[in-house]
Formats: sequence, C-alpha cells, structure tokens
Amino acid sequence: MTKLVTLNNGVKIPQIGFGCWKVPNKICADQIYQAIKSGYRLFDGATDYGNEKEVGQGIKKAISDGVVKREDLTIVSKLWNSYHAPKNVKLVVKKILGDLGLDYLDVLYMHFPIAQKFVEIDRKYPPAFYCGEQGWEFEDVPLAVTWRAMEDLVQEGLVKSIGISNFTGALIQDLLRGCRIRPQLLQIEHHPYLVQKDLIKWVQAQGIVVVAYSSFGPQSFIELNSKTAQDTPPLFTHPTIKKIAAAHDVSTAQVLLRWATQNDVCVIPKSSKKERLLQNLKSDSFDLTETELDEIDGLDQHLRFNDPWDWVQGDVKKKIPTFL
Repeated sequence: MTKLVTLNNGVKIPQIGFGCWKVPNKICADQIYQAIKSGYRLFDGATDYGNEKEVGQGIKKAISDGVVKREDLTIVSKLWNSYHAPKNVKLVVKKILGDLGLDYLDVLYMHFPIAQKFVEIDRKYPPAFYCGEQGWEFEDVPLAVTWRAMEDLVQEGLVKSIGISNFTGALIQDLLRGCRIRPQLLQIEHHPYLVQKDLIKWVQAQGIVVVAYSSFGPQSFIELNSKTAQDTPPLFTHPTIKKIAAAHDVSTAQVLLRWATQNDVCVIPKSSKKERLLQNLKSDSFDLTETELDEIDGLDQHLRFNDPWDWVQGDVKKKIPTFL
C-alpha cells in the first residue's frame, strides 16, 4: 500500500496514483481495472482527456467484482478552460460525474488559469482548444469567480477537495487572499529538467500538497510531435539517472518517481505493462541519498514541455502568457 498524504482539509490521498492522460479509449477501461487490481487507488483524469466514460467503466467493474469499494478510491478530474463561468462549472461537473458513473469527485482541479470561450457540451465535448469558427477566444471570467463556483461544489457535496493546476506563485498568492476554501492541491509539470524547487517549497509551506505530472520529462510529449521533447535527451537513459538506478538495483523510472516523492511531491505515472505498474507503485521502497537528490536537482534546465504559449499561433495578442 502506497503512502498516504493528508490534505489541509483532513482528507488522505495516495502519494502514488495512476495518470489517465493519453490512455487510449479502446483499452482504458481494462487499464483502470488492472491498475486497481495491482493496488492503485488514485486515478488522475480530466475532461480534456476524453476518456472519462471508459475510466468509469473500469471503476464500475472493479467495484462490482468486489476488488474495491468506492470509498477506497480517489477519483480526480479537472475543470477545462471552456467552463470557467460559474453557471458552467456545475454543468460540466454533472457531465463528468455522469460519464464516470459516480455521485461525487474526490478531487477537482482548475486545469489551467485560463478562461476560453464557452462551447456547448452538445456542440463539441471535450472542446480542447476549439472556441468556435472565429478561432481562439478568451472569456472574461476572473479566476476568483471560477474558484467560488468550485467552492460551492464542495458545499453541495459534489466534490470533496479542490485544487489548482499550472498556476504560478503570484496567481496562487492572489487566490489565497480571497478564497473561502484554500486549495488542497497544486498540480504542476515537474521533472529533473523542470525542478521548480522554490515554487514547491513555498506552496508546501502554505499547506498545499504538490502533485507532479510528466515525471519522466520529454517522454509524454515525444509522441505529440513536440520538437522540444524530441530534441531533449530522454531521462530514462540519462547517465546520471542510470548510475543512480544501478546503485539501488531499480529502474530509472523508479528513480525519477522517488526523487519526487522523497521531496513530498505526489506522482501520477501510468503504464500499460503490469510489471511497470507494480514497479511504479513500489518506487517508494528505497531512499535516495542527499548527494543523489542534489545530482538530480542539478539536471534542471527550466525546460517546460507543456506551455500554453505554444497553443495559439500567429497573432501575439491572442497568445496565452501563463508562464511568462
């Protein structure tokens, strides 16, 4: 059983979970079912991933087969950019719950600090970057307004914990000034090429749990034809990571995950192979030395693979300065 971490509302969640991004629809239900059988209890999904119906099918089978009970699981989703207006927050969460076949979410994140034009669910779902025939358009909804609507979902019992994703320190600080419910979690891109050490320490000092995505660096973005990822040496074969893995007789993936969890950062890797599923889940079974942690920190290049600035081409006025 993986270590549990306690959120600032007293809720406990697994430190190691299963990420649902890019899990193909055809195999998704079985992947979720097999991951539950392997011991995973946290599943990190999102509206934008387009596979929540299949995630729900895997959960339903595991529960009906007696593998787990609903209360054993931490089910996560994310509010996409198209639904930031308060009237649309509850609307889409009802859709998410319907797709998952659940009565409540354990965690709901605001996926990005970006409000894009609303697109009706029956027109295109998930909408991704589609805003209509006119191309990319923003919607004038302050983050604090969206956050209040998420707080309302907690009070209504539709969501247990709420968090933010891809936020900078200044945005978090501003949100904290006016919130009724402090964010329980922050999810960020985090790997040895993008360490973000100061942000993590500051956020943790605020009582907010940090969750890493893309723990393996460029790996997830190579298949998306990201030139930056394709031009970056893979972490799995990096000499420093290989040396440390050999010293502990573990895989390089386990080293990358342990580097995060040993810094009190949660992780959400995925794999379609049972052996790797189990390896990832057991990546907290050894400890890295302080020297090894420092060596991995030293690989930092401030290299971000998931930057909204790259989403919109052409007119700079329409570009998204999330991390500028």
